[in-house]
Amino acid sequence: MQSSSGSGLPNSHQALLKNQHLLSGRLALLGVASAHLLQELPFSGLAMSEHAGVFHALERNQNWQACFGYEDSVLAQGNYDSIVVFLPKVRAELEMRLALARSLAADKARLILVGEKKEGIAGAIKQLKAVAPQAFKADSARHCQVWCAEAIEPASGFRAQDWLTWGVAECAGVTVEVAGLPGIFSQNGLDTGTRSLLETLAEQPIRADRLLDFACGAGVIGAWVQAWQAVREEPVAIIDGVDVQSQAVICARQTYQRNRTGGTIYALDGLLGLEGLWPAIISNPPFHTGVKTDISMTEQFLQGVKRHLKPGGELRLVANSFLPYEPLIKRYIGRVERLHEDSRFTVYRAFRNN
Repeated sequence: MQSSSGSGLPNSHQALLKNQHLLSGRLALLGVASAHLLQELPFSGLAMSEHAGVFHALERNQNWQACFGYEDSVLAQGNYDSIVVFLPKVRAELEMRLALARSLAADKARLILVGEKKEGIAGAIKQLKAVAPQAFKADSARHCQVWCAEAIEPASGFRAQDWLTWGVAECAGVTVEVAGLPGIFSQNGLDTGTRSLLETLAEQPIRADRLLDFACGAGVIGAWVQAWQAVREEPVAIIDGVDVQSQAVICARQTYQRNRTGGTIYALDGLLGLEGLWPAIISNPPFHTGVKTDISMTEQFLQGVKRHLKPGGELRLVANSFLPYEPLIKRYIGRVERLHEDSRFTVYRAFRNN
């Protein structure tokens, strides 16, 4: 029976708790959004999350094997009797997650797909039935649907590398190859914000021997900056990157390898756990989406960034023009100027004042 603490979980997790009778044997959970789910389930097994913060929380539960995304060594171990797939936010990722589920399946394993109606669970059923035609709807609960497929057909040999695609990004006459995986920002060309940021880096370069790219995504900024410096026959900076998502980290490392980019890619939840000081930090931070503007994340980011920026070091970032970044940057970092501004995006440059 669900305990009272289960009410604080995401709807999809609550729907699974309501249908615990579907679970048996060794359990694999793919796409966990809250580590508190494990405390509610009287099972042990594998718990996978693509989010670095959730993954580290999963690690604290001794009864479960925590897994970070799609390229973790523990995924080589199969033979799970019940495999739960939580619907990913990006539909293109579901096919990959279902392939991973089948690779983990024991003989006659049961596959359970759980997702919210508003996230498109109804449209995802076609993808489920492509690999499990026998799937049926087991329940509707907590604004979710729970689908079940008995005795799914196992498929061995899942490798994240097999799902990689390659695109190109070009700016200021410099082109780099960019890796892509289902579930991350499309690598087919540059988004407008990143292009604006790169154009300012070409026009007014950062003079530093080492940079940090916060929320690096597929690694396009670091790869492009080093390529631009090499073409100009200028000193090439080491460019480290940090991102919270498994696919982004995989792609950034692949992008760096393909373009021979020098730097370390860290899998971290924001700046938590990051150690070190950099003379410059660049970013297209993911704090500018959604209907309701919430600047608390921006303030937290700027306070944290300052602790990793050397005195006098530069912060260069792009943000939606309507957001009140400038006074916050001035408060937490130091003097600030706008290097580019249009109706959609503004690129800021600031220097740490102490």
